[in-house]
Amino acid sequence: MGTEEYAWIHIVALLCLCDWSASQLTYSISEEANKGTVVGNIAKDLNLNVQDLETRDLRIVSSYSKKYFDVNLRTGDIFVDESIDREEICPYTAQCLLRIQAVLSNPMIVHRIEVSVLDINDNSPEFIDQSYYLNISESMSPGERYLLPIAEDADIGINAVKSYKLSQNEYFSLDVQSGGEHGVSAELVLQKALDREKQPVITLIFTAVDGGKPVRSGTLQIHVNVIDANDNTPIFSKSLYKVSVPENTAIGTMIIKLNATDLDEGMNSKILYSFIKRGNIDPSNMFDLNSETGEISVKGMLDYEETPAYEIRVQATDQGTSPRSAHAKLLIEIIDVNDNAPEISVTSLMTPVKEDAELGTIVALVTVSDEDGGNNGVTNCRVVGSVPFKLKSNYKNDYSLVVDGPLDREHTFLYNVTITATDEGSPPLSSNRVITVHVSDVNDNAPRFMEPVIHVYVKENSPVGSVIHTMNAFDPDLNSNSKLTYKLLNKSAKNIQISSILNINSETGDIVSLQSFNYEELNSFQFKVQATDSGVPPLSSNVTVNVLVLDENDNSPTILAPYSEHGSVNSESIPYSAEAGYFVAKIRAVDADSGYNALLSYHLSEPKGNNLFRIGTSTGEIRTKRRMSDNDLKAHPLVVMVSDNGEPSLSATVTIDVVVVESTADIQTQFRHVPIKEDSFSDLNLYLLIGIVSVSVIFLLSLISLIAVKCHRTDGSFSRYSAPMITTHPDGSWSYSKSTQQYDVCFSSDTLKSDVVVFPPQFPPVDGELISINGGDTYGRTQTLPNTDKV
Repeated sequence: MGTEEYAWIHIVALLCLCDWSASQLTYSISEEANKGTVVGNIAKDLNLNVQDLETRDLRIVSSYSKKYFDVNLRTGDIFVDESIDREEICPYTAQCLLRIQAVLSNPMIVHRIEVSVLDINDNSPEFIDQSYYLNISESMSPGERYLLPIAEDADIGINAVKSYKLSQNEYFSLDVQSGGEHGVSAELVLQKALDREKQPVITLIFTAVDGGKPVRSGTLQIHVNVIDANDNTPIFSKSLYKVSVPENTAIGTMIIKLNATDLDEGMNSKILYSFIKRGNIDPSNMFDLNSETGEISVKGMLDYEETPAYEIRVQATDQGTSPRSAHAKLLIEIIDVNDNAPEISVTSLMTPVKEDAELGTIVALVTVSDEDGGNNGVTNCRVVGSVPFKLKSNYKNDYSLVVDGPLDREHTFLYNVTITATDEGSPPLSSNRVITVHVSDVNDNAPRFMEPVIHVYVKENSPVGSVIHTMNAFDPDLNSNSKLTYKLLNKSAKNIQISSILNINSETGDIVSLQSFNYEELNSFQFKVQATDSGVPPLSSNVTVNVLVLDENDNSPTILAPYSEHGSVNSESIPYSAEAGYFVAKIRAVDADSGYNALLSYHLSEPKGNNLFRIGTSTGEIRTKRRMSDNDLKAHPLVVMVSDNGEPSLSATVTIDVVVVESTADIQTQFRHVPIKEDSFSDLNLYLLIGIVSVSVIFLLSLISLIAVKCHRTDGSFSRYSAPMITTHPDGSWSYSKSTQQYDVCFSSDTLKSDVVVFPPQFPPVDGELISINGGDTYGRTQTLPNTDKV
């Protein structure tokens, strides 16, 4: 059901629910009227205001599948919207009416409209068959009648069939009879006896004419066969029939029609066709022959590549009492079509191919074949994609796949080379063949170390025979070309033969120490390791190895002169009138170790609970805490312990007897001085302050430079260490630490004039350990600046 039919049902339902009134109009229009032809004016005929048509939503609705009419809302004209075919709408009926409705809203009014479709002479008379056959014996007498077929005309009335005519001839006439409302009919009347020998077949043109203007007509061929005795043999129209058939012809397709004639009539001339089987060839397996019509059609699947042609014998036999036969030859040629894609075969595959193969080296021999003929069997072959190979034509369809570019097994060790062969048929057919080409290795890569310089960190006193590092080189080649051996290049470093202190396992790359290292004697050295593959010829590469010996806390502090270590008597005198902060003595000590292992601190270990003297933990200066009192002893034995910051810590002690005297004249020590007041300021203080400020500025500039270098540094050898760090000590000193260096700057909290101690590093710390090396001394000895009054 169409959209208009749904609309019509909807409107009918609305009309049942609403108040409405209806009227009916009648119009007429000829069929096949042009689109836009005006049928009538609904506004005029219904006395409607044209301006109300649009506001009241005038619509034309119908139950037909097509919208034959529409309305112009500006003029009220109903016009043809689609072509009208009366014979389609009202077949075989005299009157044809189209019923439509004009619907107005507000209020809803429906007007019925009937449009009478008038017939025009647009159809010609037609016979059901194009030919009509009559078999009349030549023995028939004149006056015999034969009823002829009638013609049909889709038009009606005067446009229908009105009469019949017969072509001019000497044997027959036509008798036309009017049947009133049932039309007209005609009979063929024999006027003259037939003579088969003179004319065996008589062809007449039978014409039906209608009454329209202009007149239309239709014809029918009437074949009159004159029947005679069987005294003639069938005759083929050709002794040799030829036909060309494409091999992809569908089964059931007629390819040729045989034609044999017999001058006789009736059964004497009725011919049946058949194949003649000769030897083992049976044409009926591939072709079907209609015995009556002589039509030969395809029965089996034709294949040019299997059989390009068929030679068949055919026979025509009449059906007389004594049948007669004739023979002919039929040659069926099969036309090749492009139904076979090319076939690609690899006759020889020389793989793998060495990666250093020269251009033009043959990889495979390829043959392309196509079973089709002509251009359908002509093929073109090429390599698909971007690969370092190409096809080189040898002869006709024989090709060589050759190297056409550099090969690198380390980059690509296998190629899937796709070869496409395309024929020149229409449309062309193609096929692909993938050839897998393996690339074999040659020794074209030297061993590679991951870093240009390798840093190895070894703790001093490590056991002999320990593995300090394992060399690891990589060779992208294969098998023996990538099997590596290692050796030390036996060169001297710092007057030391490397082979005397280290050995390397040639297969594993393990570097083994042959002696224990002493940081105080040898803190770093350098050598080279060579990695060599087993290829022919072998390739090698070298890498520089920096060995950095890490200090262990294996040296105790040493007390410097003028004081001796524990066990000797050292004496100092101070006046009874000494003020608080009076300088008593300064203990100096050194440590052969480095870094924190050589960072010394001073403590008074005896007497415990002493409240008269104190010592600077970082300077070693002994001073008074307060003024003397009458209750204080006249002699004070002090035990000073000097400790390093190693793990575990090592220490040394020295004993000093401090004697209280009445006057300064009795004081003999060369280091005695009076306390300096807070507000005194000498020229030497100025110089010292300038020096400290200068060192601080240089230190800050160095710190900024190191940070900048760290940010832009491309060598990541020491990137794993910590960021710069400044640490404050309890005694008021502070230290600066960076991944590659550390400075400890010590300010005594218990002296008016502080000593500055700076520790620059010799090599980077390991595993986050902060290593301080004192004052640039080769063995980490501590240097302090003396007080201004003792310089």
